[in-house]
Amino acid sequence: MRTIHGILLAGVLALVAAADTNVTGRWSGSFDITAPDGQTKESTALLVLKQNGSDISGTVGPNEDEQHAITKGKIEGDKILLEAADNGTAITFTLALTGDRIAGDVSVVGEGRTMKAKLDVKRAK
Repeated sequence: MRTIHGILLAGVLALVAAADTNVTGRWSGSFDITAPDGQTKESTALLVLKQNGSDISGTVGPNEDEQHAITKGKIEGDKILLEAADNGTAITFTLALTGDRIAGDVSVVGEGRTMKAKLDVKRAK
């Protein structure tokens, strides 16, 4: 009986923690992309996110003037998966939420090549 109560308590605590996690808002920071030849280019990132349950919608891009719609977005615990597209280029974000910071890896596939990037953004005030 104690085991069942322990499992139920852990489940309730996980739901409460998930309910407190909300990424809705503006996030800005760095986007450092590495080309296939190994050269790295530093850029900026702006994410405008809207969370509804575990679904995330919104836009991503380098700045206010260049934003791309999120075609698929999910959050499970502190793990975030986003997908977007830009003129036939697929962009996949595999991220983690830590406090008011989202960081992780980005894969950019298009024009016959694949590039990797690192994203690190903070919640904008």
